[in-house]
Amino acid sequence: MDQKNQDQQDLQIKSFQLVKLLSWTLLIVIIGSSLGLSVFLAKHADETLLEKQKEFALLQAENLNHQIYRRFILPTIIGYGKIGLKNKEQMDRLDQVVRSTVHSFKVNEVRIYDPGLIISYSTDADTIGKDDLGGEFIKKVFKSGEPRYEFISKKSTLGLLFDLHMRPGTMLLQIVYPLRSEKSLNIDENVIMGVMVITQDITDDYQSVINFERLILFTSSFSALILFATIMAIIRRADIINAQRMKERQQFEKELNQSEKLASIGRMVSGVAHEIRNPLGIIRSSSELLIKRMNDSDQVNSKILIAIHEECKRLSRTVSDFLDYARPRKISLVAIDPADLIDKIFMFMESKCKESNIELERNYIHGYQICGDEDLLYRAFYNLIGNAVQAIEKDGSISVSLEETKGGINVVFSDTGPGFSPSVIDKVKDPFFTTKDSGTGLGLAIVTNIVESHNGKFIIGNNSDGGALIKVFLPAKKDC
Repeated sequence: MDQKNQDQQDLQIKSFQLVKLLSWTLLIVIIGSSLGLSVFLAKHADETLLEKQKEFALLQAENLNHQIYRRFILPTIIGYGKIGLKNKEQMDRLDQVVRSTVHSFKVNEVRIYDPGLIISYSTDADTIGKDDLGGEFIKKVFKSGEPRYEFISKKSTLGLLFDLHMRPGTMLLQIVYPLRSEKSLNIDENVIMGVMVITQDITDDYQSVINFERLILFTSSFSALILFATIMAIIRRADIINAQRMKERQQFEKELNQSEKLASIGRMVSGVAHEIRNPLGIIRSSSELLIKRMNDSDQVNSKILIAIHEECKRLSRTVSDFLDYARPRKISLVAIDPADLIDKIFMFMESKCKESNIELERNYIHGYQICGDEDLLYRAFYNLIGNAVQAIEKDGSISVSLEETKGGINVVFSDTGPGFSPSVIDKVKDPFFTTKDSGTGLGLAIVTNIVESHNGKFIIGNNSDGGALIKVFLPAKKDC
């Protein structure tokens, strides 16, 4: 049976461990999915903004192309016959057209490359005339005639997330757009006359996207953290409940096994005790009769008969203990004041205690009322006080107090004896367990049965300064 119970407990533990593993796996999947979704949304927002910036930059480039052609190229050809930007007047006119067109936008620089990849115009005058800044990017636009884009970031994506205040110029959009002719005069339409490079500062717009990404990541992380804490709390609570239930189950199985053992022992003891009781009674009564008939002159036989009689009485008490434990009688409830029972016990114990110099202390008052069986409770209290007297042996004190508590009273027995050893304190209630040289080991087991039959509690312990401390809780009087 023990092996079966152990197998069931092992199976329960493995099942709960599987549940914990599945919970942890689910938690990781949820957190991973949440963070993955956050990254996806953030990336999508990033791409959406950049696409919008590209569209806006393309419109701006087309507008600048139109303004340059209408306001600079055509008037210059009409007025001068050709375009020569070395002419200061033409350069100033082009600069005025460019700046007036882009002045309300965050444009850092505008460059115009001629077919020879030489910078013929730039808002940065220091770069005009240079031929080493074009590169393959410019050549591809000349060749394909299609605009190209390039995002220039001065920080990594991770760095941008942690940069709460981006400086101007942190994020740039560069569009390379072919400078085309429009159909007018004798000039063919869509002739590529050069390439414009417009560098725009999109830091402020990108800052709003980064803030949105931060919000998504923070919300996702916070939700994942809350979820993590919730699942952890559930798992921990489930773990505690499972451990408590396993402990209760083990205790229940232990008590059940003990009950089965005690029931078997009780049946055996009851049968044996009945078989012993009848002949023992005959021996006891016969020895008592012979003692009365014995002459004073036969001292030897008289002592033998007295010894037989006393041993019969002791064996009779032992048999009674066995029978009381194996088949406790049905209790008869009446209203009782526990103080009256203790007074009666102290009255019988007083002479014996005086001989051993043991002081009996009454730390209680009369007036408490409980429902109980007077004979059984008297026997239980008498047993406890008698055990205390035997434990002290000589020179000490026994104190009994009554404490009102929730739902009833505590009858507290305290003595100055050696107390209970930690190695046996959990066993002293077990039947047939005793630390004495003689005795059945049923005294505290019978007390336990009596107290529990009154719906009470029997607690065994030690005083902090030595000696035994026993508490008997009994419910307050209701309907007896």
